[in-house]
Amino acid sequence: MAGRFGACIELMRPKNLVLAGATVPLGAYFGLMDSSEAFPYLAVALHTLAVITFTGAGNSMNDIKDAEIDRAAHPMRPLPSGRLTVDDARRFTAFLWCVSVVSHIGGLVLVSADVSIYLPTALIYVLAVALMVTYDHGPATKNKGLSGNTVISLLVGAVILYGASGVGGIQSPVVWWIFGVVFLTNLAREMVKDCMDMEADVGSRRTLPMVHGKEKVRMAAYVVIMGALVCLYIPFWRGPFAFGQIALQIPAIMTLITLNGPLVQGKDALVAGRIRLAMLLGLISFIAASLL
Repeated sequence: MAGRFGACIELMRPKNLVLAGATVPLGAYFGLMDSSEAFPYLAVALHTLAVITFTGAGNSMNDIKDAEIDRAAHPMRPLPSGRLTVDDARRFTAFLWCVSVVSHIGGLVLVSADVSIYLPTALIYVLAVALMVTYDHGPATKNKGLSGNTVISLLVGAVILYGASGVGGIQSPVVWWIFGVVFLTNLAREMVKDCMDMEADVGSRRTLPMVHGKEKVRMAAYVVIMGALVCLYIPFWRGPFAFGQIALQIPAIMTLITLNGPLVQGKDALVAGRIRLAMLLGLISFIAASLL
């Protein structure tokens, strides 16, 4: 039983859940930064749970769909390793979806009954569900290179919009700039991951590296990273943060800028890990800047 439980947790990809879980309260915090309203802790906690279980369900669906491919690309994951059956994974995925929907509704119930909160929050959630389902099924955007990379990056970036929307702060400019940082860094990461998995994806997907070659895609990923750095810079140039506070972002900035060498060397796994680290460092630094 303990082994199966651990495999279920692994199926959700806990490292991805850390970023998703941290971004919801961050979006809510920045959405209310210029407001005198009290922070709705319970509502934000429920929205955070909704996103964590949503993300876990999406990762589980992805692993179910890729069970055969992962036998070669990722043989130690729960399904190809035999620690979970496909039926086990499907039941667990259904449970996660139920928790996510109930938490989403519960979070809305706990905030003021205002259409300016309910409507955008519900629309973001419904759109995210549609993107998630069509990523693996229907049009199966996952198999279509850049469109699949974009869908996943939109889903990751939309979390901060969801957090801000749930407290009525979706119009805050800083929320959108942080969305830009998260979206673009994750897009670059997805492009690099496709380079890493190109050989295993042959015959099942048509990714950017298959069409344009790994070297060109890695160069393009670095350009996307530079776009993320522009989004990171603007809240310190135009506000609400003081320009000098951009020094707090030096760890994230240096982690991203220094990826050029590993990209040229083809160290895709290293680059993907560092991009995720940079996202976390960037989010932490935004919090630090708001508290100083």
